[in-house]
Amino acid sequence: MSDPTDPEDDSIREVVERSRSGAPAVGEAVRDRFSSDEVFQRIIAAAADEEVTSGSRELFFSGVAAGLAITITFLLYVSLSAATDNDPILSVLLYPLGFIYIIIGGYQLYTENTLPPVALTLERLASLPTLLRHWSIVLAGNFTGGAVGAIVLSYGGVFSGDAVESAIYVSSSGLDVGFWPLFFKAAMAGLIVAGVVWVGFASTDSVTRLLVVYLAFLAIPLGNLYHVVVSFTEVLYLLFAGTLGLYDGGLTLTEGIVGFVLPVLLGNTVGGVVLVTLVNYFQTSEERLEEARFEGMTRRLTVPEGCLGGPPAGRTSRSSTQRRRRCSPARATESWSPSRTREPTGRSWSSGAGSPATTITGSSTSSTSSRRPNGCRCRRGPAGSPTSPRRG
Repeated sequence: MSDPTDPEDDSIREVVERSRSGAPAVGEAVRDRFSSDEVFQRIIAAAADEEVTSGSRELFFSGVAAGLAITITFLLYVSLSAATDNDPILSVLLYPLGFIYIIIGGYQLYTENTLPPVALTLERLASLPTLLRHWSIVLAGNFTGGAVGAIVLSYGGVFSGDAVESAIYVSSSGLDVGFWPLFFKAAMAGLIVAGVVWVGFASTDSVTRLLVVYLAFLAIPLGNLYHVVVSFTEVLYLLFAGTLGLYDGGLTLTEGIVGFVLPVLLGNTVGGVVLVTLVNYFQTSEERLEEARFEGMTRRLTVPEGCLGGPPAGRTSRSSTQRRRRCSPARATESWSPSRTREPTGRSWSSGAGSPATTITGSSTSSTSSRRPNGCRCRRGPAGSPTSPRRG
């Protein structure tokens, strides 16, 4: 008979109670997903390091690649529609393939860019003119790739027989829809695409990401929704196929662009920005930026800079960046405490591959500066932790 006052019995009882409550009886619980703040931090880092800071040439040709990938979606949609006699389920099974190419290949698609660059702008780490420049270049690249694909499909003999009739039927199905129905259908599509981006940053493995991408983009044709790059490709195909006139002869290209592509563009933008980016932005905590530091960003833009344009927030020159990399925690002569460092995946976030000096830590208003090797200065946090160095 055990003694109820025995401390060992209390320990056993505590273990049993923890097991019944669902927590591990031994060891610690390990989270297998990111919090909303951590997802937002990943998006901010990706937007700063890979998108808004990219050059015009890289953005444009990445957009062209995405537009060509959308042509694959249009090709497979038309081909399966002809092969299945426009079956509403079977004809759309391969529709997401072009979008999967884009997600896995890291291409720039306009509707995906309604989340990361906008989040960067909301945090005043990039200006509104920078966002509009980014959008314009990516959209121009998407439309260029879609136009090239439409030319190949029209004049290259890719479609033949029933596929030609199916292509005309699929492409012209949205031309008779009114402005506002097009707008709201496109807004729902924008919600889906930007939501895929958010979930992609929240997922921890490629299989989950791939499954989400497939099912989400499958909902676009199943829900009779519209995507702006697909719609633009369809309109140009109708033009090259002779169904649309350039200036006269029934329905013209201008009417197709203004009456079909434009409301889809506006709907995709509003759906992604308002229904996904703003909603997720305001459901994160106020500390989302303090724990999302990355190399070269030391301050936010002021409100006039954010609205009218200005240099990227706190971005320094290459020489300063190189000095910052030389001033790593490994070179510091004093130990530091990672008490305010958030490590959601068991490792520190880094703004650059292999850069030990870019560990993300919280900022401190009472930080001081001290000399480090190679003549650089590091701000020091309250626990003696080197944070982002200053120009020295």
